[in-house]
Amino acid sequence: MRPASESEKARLNETFVALCAIPSPFGHERACADRVIAELRALGVTAEEDAHGNLLARMPGRSERSLLLCTHLDTVEVTGEIEPVLVDGGWENAHEAILGADNKAAVAVVLELARRCSVEGSPVALELLFTVREEDALWGAKAFDVSQLRSGFGYVFDHASPIGELIVAAPTYFRIAAEFHGASAHAGMRPEDGRSAVRAAAQAITAMPHGRIDEQTTANVGSVHGGVGSTNVVPERCTLLSEVRSLDPEAAETVVARTVDAISDAAADGECDVDLIVEKLFIGYRQKISAPGVVAAEAALRACGYEPVRVSTGGGSDANALEADGFHCVNLANGTERPHQPDERVSVAALEGMLDVVFALLDAVDDLE
Repeated sequence: MRPASESEKARLNETFVALCAIPSPFGHERACADRVIAELRALGVTAEEDAHGNLLARMPGRSERSLLLCTHLDTVEVTGEIEPVLVDGGWENAHEAILGADNKAAVAVVLELARRCSVEGSPVALELLFTVREEDALWGAKAFDVSQLRSGFGYVFDHASPIGELIVAAPTYFRIAAEFHGASAHAGMRPEDGRSAVRAAAQAITAMPHGRIDEQTTANVGSVHGGVGSTNVVPERCTLLSEVRSLDPEAAETVVARTVDAISDAAADGECDVDLIVEKLFIGYRQKISAPGVVAAEAALRACGYEPVRVSTGGGSDANALEADGFHCVNLANGTERPHQPDERVSVAALEGMLDVVFALLDAVDDLE
């Protein structure tokens, strides 16, 4: 397929800006989903919605081969107004809040691809999947029924790094929640009668693994909350939320065990009870370089002037959920920058470059033996 025309590039940027202006933090994707449904309907394409809010649309191709393209509709929490503005060749938010390029850059690209294919046709059939609550531990993709897919493999475009990178390994991810239960007492008159849940949590945090454990493994305490807002009460309750990620599943299990031991030991030392919940939220994967999705992606990137780079990541994507269900899926970098931050950005060159890559992907998939 030919590269994007100037009119396609202009429309791509317009669609991207319109999508970003629709707040869609996970769990609140309705308005964004409705916009996508309307855009597809205008092209004569029907998007079916499952019981979880995921959208799946199909488009015919000139061959029997079918390809899945997957993006997510949600963002992380939106803390302010979103007003996309062009600054030094890139889209940013004029306000102190996320832009939403994660993952609306990819949504805009897929919609523009659908527009051309609705007019000119596609070398392969397409399945377009728009998931919800990706930022909530891949909830939508994990709930999606992959058995309804007709494609042999697919792509997500959800890695904030330069175009050209292919994610060939992604981590297993655990979330650990602990709620400490002590006993309250007057902090000035009878502190010895109290059992501080905050102290127990602090001791646990001090003993837990933190940061980069090794090249493949990380651990982090994301939040701590306890007490009653007054210094004169020994705090009875305190909760903490932490995570462990690793490209090595056994290493992840080991660090989780160390974390649980630190929490349990601190609770016992502080004479507190503790409720522990350990959840494996998604499973890691490694791609074979001979896998069809990898081969086609590298061919498409080279056709667009990008040198493919195979990388491992500490982040998860819908590809984790699809791979866990036995569906081959490759995550491609989308050129966005600083996701989940108020200074999130995507350059116009990256946005338009990603569209050319997706056009080239269809030819590369069609050319697979």
